[in-house]
Amino acid sequence: MAVHEHKEKAKKSVRCFVITVSDTRDETTDTSGQTIKQFLADEGHHAAGYRIVKDEPVEIEALLNEALGKSEVDAVIVNGGTGIAPRDGTYEVVSRFLEKKLDGFGEIFRYLSYLDIGSAAIMSRAAAGTARGKVLISLPGSKGAVTLAMEKLVLPEIRHMVSQLQG
Repeated sequence: MAVHEHKEKAKKSVRCFVITVSDTRDETTDTSGQTIKQFLADEGHHAAGYRIVKDEPVEIEALLNEALGKSEVDAVIVNGGTGIAPRDGTYEVVSRFLEKKLDGFGEIFRYLSYLDIGSAAIMSRAAAGTARGKVLISLPGSKGAVTLAMEKLVLPEIRHMVSQLQG
């Protein structure tokens, strides 16, 4: 079956749990998390949950366990904590959850970022794959990075990815 045929047969609405990793943001200042939720809503997807968690590996892991354990969730989208600063621990935690890594996601995200911000794109550790029968995507926390990823990678493929996992 061709890619366009797979996409045509894909679910029309995906149920996503959105997680923002931040030591400083709350719901009123979390522009990246709000941006993800708005993009999802605009495409007819459902926010099955939304939380902000401190950039503490144990807390991120606990929330990922919770979100991935919900039967009403098809995909988890995490933003924040993907850089190389000492407090950035999202990538390490997410990597432990990934059963099948979609290496191309991070590669293409960094390429697209490079076109936008130049060589600083190499410091992004965006990642995606599968975890417990769900799609797990981890994005940088800036609004620009989230917008780029949602427009160019996540929204064009999320239905297709979830449909592939759910048969």
